[in-house]
Amino acid sequence: MSLEKLKLSKQLVSSMTDAGYLSTKEIQAKSMSRILGGQDIIAVGPEGSGKTTTYVLGVLMKLKYSTDEAPKVLILVPDQERVLAVIEQFKALSGNKNLRIIGMYGTGGMEEQVLDLLEGVDIVVSTPTRARAVYLKLGLNLNRLQMLIVDDAEVIVKQGMQLPVCELARSAGKCQHLIFTTVVHEKLNNMIDQFLSLPTTLEVEDLGEKKAETHELMLYQVPNFKTKINLLDLLLRDDEVFQKVVVFVNTRLTAQKLAQSLPSRKPGDISVLNPLFFDEAGFDHIEDFKATPEARILIVANEGTPASLDLSEIPYLFHLEVPEKKEAFLSRVVKLADDEVVVITFATDMELIDIKKIEQSIGAKIPVLDLPTELSIDRPAKAPKVKTTKEEQQVPRGGGAYHDKKESNSKDYNYGIGQKAKMTMKKKHG
Repeated sequence: MSLEKLKLSKQLVSSMTDAGYLSTKEIQAKSMSRILGGQDIIAVGPEGSGKTTTYVLGVLMKLKYSTDEAPKVLILVPDQERVLAVIEQFKALSGNKNLRIIGMYGTGGMEEQVLDLLEGVDIVVSTPTRARAVYLKLGLNLNRLQMLIVDDAEVIVKQGMQLPVCELARSAGKCQHLIFTTVVHEKLNNMIDQFLSLPTTLEVEDLGEKKAETHELMLYQVPNFKTKINLLDLLLRDDEVFQKVVVFVNTRLTAQKLAQSLPSRKPGDISVLNPLFFDEAGFDHIEDFKATPEARILIVANEGTPASLDLSEIPYLFHLEVPEKKEAFLSRVVKLADDEVVVITFATDMELIDIKKIEQSIGAKIPVLDLPTELSIDRPAKAPKVKTTKEEQQVPRGGGAYHDKKESNSKDYNYGIGQKAKMTMKKKHG
């Protein structure tokens, strides 16, 4: 789509062209009219899909020249690097517009920033914690705020900064809210629900063409680490299918604890590659694991393990934790030979960010499987029950895996992993 279709000013179109933008991104085409119309939106798209440029253009279109001292736009981002990047984007696209914009982040004293705010500002780009601290010092006036924007919202939640976001949003009162994120999950919804009602959600995939042929990939979304262990134990009970398995975790300490947590059904069933202590069951070389018939499950820590680890002849790989470096994941899932391998990954809400980056790298979505009905899900202690009326009891609650699924993702079949694995093995040996 051409830039003119966004209904931007000629000056903005010229600035975008000068900056190298020759066409619009899908997320801009979907959301710009709603932003200019004053709607609250949640825009969901992967890294590089144009989310930041979208709200920068929206702000530049809506912001009118004023001599008011109080800011009209507050943009919350996770860290100093993002603060500076957003300001740079405004400078690149604002052209000759005389914008007053300042950045605030958690280094140095607040006195200078408070003085800058008192001189008058149009746009504040800040981390949530610094904006809240300045607000509590009565240095940040939110009374004239027209737009509150939360960028990289999933990272803000991951870093535990929901409280300052919610306090600032509630203090700002009535204004337009724009939330930009790569993923939507329960913890993010819990934050947004505290100050937004009925926002419009717009989502784009923007994965591009498939870039690599991979082994068969599967994903389970689980609430916490203990449930991951329960799920792994449940699946690995099927020793007829899972005869040789490697389970990846991030640290050697986690590998040691997992080996102690998983119930061993036969002597020598579970072992660790390069264990922490000499008296623990384990192997120094993966070839020894392959050659030992009674050794069925090998736990491997990403920490200290070379990417060149030879995983040939092992039909099932589990990622109990999403690797901190996506390259480690990609090195195991890209298909290099004719071996048929199933790669099963467990991810919590906080790890879905990394899953999105992996999907971008391979150019394809990883299929999400339903959790087995017999799985024991570890849940936090519940708050005391509050009596509800019959009407309140009839209100439908949230869906099973922490948020309702889109209709396009719903399905009327549910193969258990054991059945699916057997189908794979039958195909392999049939």
